[in-house]
Amino acid sequence: MKKSSLKKLVLIFLILSILIFIKYLDIFHFFTLENIKSQREFLLEYIQDEYITSVISFIFIYIFVTAFSIPGATVLTLLGGFLFLPLFATIYVNIGATIGASLIFLAARYLIGNWVQQKYSERLAAFNREIEKHGKNYLLTLRLIPIFPFFLVNLLPAMTKIPFKTFFWTTSLGIIPGTFVYAYAGRQFGSINSINEIFSIKIFVAFTLLGLMTLVPVVLKRFKKEAFT
Repeated sequence: MKKSSLKKLVLIFLILSILIFIKYLDIFHFFTLENIKSQREFLLEYIQDEYITSVISFIFIYIFVTAFSIPGATVLTLLGGFLFLPLFATIYVNIGATIGASLIFLAARYLIGNWVQQKYSERLAAFNREIEKHGKNYLLTLRLIPIFPFFLVNLLPAMTKIPFKTFFWTTSLGIIPGTFVYAYAGRQFGSINSINEIFSIKIFVAFTLLGLMTLVPVVLKRFKKEAFT
């Protein structure tokens, strides 16, 4: 067996082991709205005594939740807004979510992304040229429009030739609006009974329009190209 294949098998084994561990301990239960709301007074007191430790712990928990696609990131963002105030929570969530998403991206590219590109290089040639030109616009659109699952936007780009640095900065920038909305809503954390109470149709439309605006340069380039050919 090749050394690279052995490394991939070890990584897969580690990931599966952690996922089984998460399932066995029922970690999903800890990140429900009801459970975290019941702990909010304790968390507030702890933060007053250990602010730096709390921030570091919050970021690491967010990385873990994002990296393993554990349901609860939205609840954590609400909690962050309640505990740290919206602006600071947005920064902390952005750090955690960006690092967590990057870990998924790198793992997926290492395990299967490079293989996909090698095996289907000819079929993907035109697609790769498009991604090379406008990949950053597409990624920003996917991040800004809230209908695309976060974990899919972490995985699928890994199958393309999008540079990691492009994935990193578009993720960090693209999640800011949605993060701030939830962090701001988190000020009323105690009175929130459902995530659906926060995301109104107006906010959804605003994010969708913002996402579509990132595609304007792509559309204009194609329009000019067709106009002069």
